[in-house]
Amino acid sequence: MTLTQELSLADAQGRRVGWRGWAALVVLMLPVLLVSVDNTVLSFALPSIALDLEPTSTQQLWIIDAYPLVLAGLLVTMGTLGDRFGRRRMLLVGAVGFAAVSALAAFAPTAAWLIAARAAMGVFGAMLMPSTLSLLRSIFTDRDQRRLAIAVWASMFSAGSALGPIVGGVLLEHFSWGSVFLMAVPVLVPLLILAPLLVPESRDPHPGRIDPISIALSMATMIPVVYGIKELAVHGFGVSAWLPVLAGLGFGVVFVRRQLRAKSPMLDMRLFRQGTFSGALLVNLLSVIALVGFLFFVAQHLQLVVGLSPMHAGLALVPGLAMMIVAGLAVVPIAKKWPARIVVPVALVFSLAGYLAVAFATGPDSLGALVGAFVALGIGIGAAETVSNELVLASAPPAKAGAASAVSETAYELGAVLGTTVLGGILTALYRAELVIPDGIPDAAADAARETLAGAVQVAGDVGGSAGMALQEAAAHAFDAGVTVTALIGAGLVVLAGVIAATTLGGSRSTS
Repeated sequence: MTLTQELSLADAQGRRVGWRGWAALVVLMLPVLLVSVDNTVLSFALPSIALDLEPTSTQQLWIIDAYPLVLAGLLVTMGTLGDRFGRRRMLLVGAVGFAAVSALAAFAPTAAWLIAARAAMGVFGAMLMPSTLSLLRSIFTDRDQRRLAIAVWASMFSAGSALGPIVGGVLLEHFSWGSVFLMAVPVLVPLLILAPLLVPESRDPHPGRIDPISIALSMATMIPVVYGIKELAVHGFGVSAWLPVLAGLGFGVVFVRRQLRAKSPMLDMRLFRQGTFSGALLVNLLSVIALVGFLFFVAQHLQLVVGLSPMHAGLALVPGLAMMIVAGLAVVPIAKKWPARIVVPVALVFSLAGYLAVAFATGPDSLGALVGAFVALGIGIGAAETVSNELVLASAPPAKAGAASAVSETAYELGAVLGTTVLGGILTALYRAELVIPDGIPDAAADAARETLAGAVQVAGDVGGSAGMALQEAAAHAFDAGVTVTALIGAGLVVLAGVIAATTLGGSRSTS
C-alpha cells in the first residue's frame, strides 16, 4: 500500500470522539503548558541568572540552548520508542524525570551545574513532546476534530508563554530565579494522576525491531550540526564551527541511506517526499526561529534598557501572546475554506510587519512600539503554526504518528536553538563590536561589560557616578544597534517562510 493510500484510508475511517477524548486533550495540554512556560520564564529569568551566577556570554547562550539541543537530538528516537513501547508510557516516564531534574536545576550553584541540569531536562522533555502530539493523532481520527485539537495544542504553547512572564515575574520579584524551575512539579503531578485514567495507550501495531545504530546516527546528526551552528554564531567561521557541521551532515547521509534500505525504518523517509510535509516542517522551523529570537532580545531590552521589572516586562508581552492564542484558534475555520498556500503567507505578513517595526523601535522610550510589534508578530506565528502543525500530522499514517510528531517537534526545538544561537549570537557579536567603553572603567570591569548587557549593567551600578552612567548608556546603545540588524534578519526569515508556504503547501486544504 502506498503512503497516499494509507492516508486516505486513515481519513476515511476517522470517528468523532466524545467527552472522554476532549478530557484527554486537557490532560495532554499539561506538559505542553509546562514546556512553553519553561521557555518563556527562562528568557525573563536570564538577567537574574546572569547577575547571580555570572556566566560568560557563551555560558549564557548554553543555559538556554542546552535543553533544546539535547531534546532535538533525542526527539526522533523517543518518538520511535513511543510508537513501539507505548506513547502514554513514554509520556509518564518523561513527566517523572522532568519534574525531578527541574527541582535540581532550581538549586544550581554554578552556571555549569545549571547547564548540566538543563541538558538532563532535555532527555526527559524528549519523551514528553512527541507523545502529546502523537497521542492527539491517535485519539482524534476525524480530521475536523483533529484540526481543532491541534489548534488548542498549538495555542497552549502561546498560553504558556503568556502565563510564564506573569507567574515568573511574580516569582522573580519575591523569590530567587530557581523558583521558576520548581513550577514543573505542580504541573506534572496532575498529569501523572489523570493520564492513566483518561488517555488511552497507543502504539504502532507492527513496530520494527529496535535499531541502536539508527538511534546513534540520529543523535550524531543533530547534536554536531546544532553545536557547529552555535560556534559559528559566537566565534565565527573556524574549525570548531564547520567541522561539527560537516560531521553531522555526514552522519545524516548515512542515517538516511540506512532508513531507505531498512524493511522497518526508524523514520519513514517517504514522508519527506511530500511537498506538504516538508514545506510545513520548514515553515515551523523558520517561524520558531523568528519567535524565539525575538523573545531573546526583547526580554533583555525591556528589563535592562527600558528598565522594567521582570513582572512588568512579562505583562508588556501579554497582548502579543494573547493574540497568538486568538489567531491560532481563529484560523481553524479559515483553513477549512482556503488553502494553506494562501493562509500561511498572509498570516506571516503580520509577522513581517512586527519584525520591521522592531528594527526601528529601539531606545528607552520604545515600550509602546515593541508591544504593538509583538502583537503583529504573534498574529502571524499563531496562525501559521496551527496550520503547519496540522498538515504535518495529517501527512502521516496513524501508526507512524510518533515518528512524524517527533520530526515536527525536532523542527520546533531546532528552531528554538537556532533562534537563540543564530539571532542571539549575531546580537552578541554586534553588541561587542558596537560597545565603546568610556573612560574611568577598570580593565577587568570592562571585560565583564563586553560579555553581556547584564554584565555591563552590573558593572555600571558598581562603578556608579558619571562613568557608570556613561557605560550604561553606551551598552544600551550597542545592544539596540545589534537589535536593529538582528530584527532585519528575522524579517528575512519570515519572508523565506512565506515563500516556502506559497510554493509547497498547494492543494493542502481539506474538506473532510
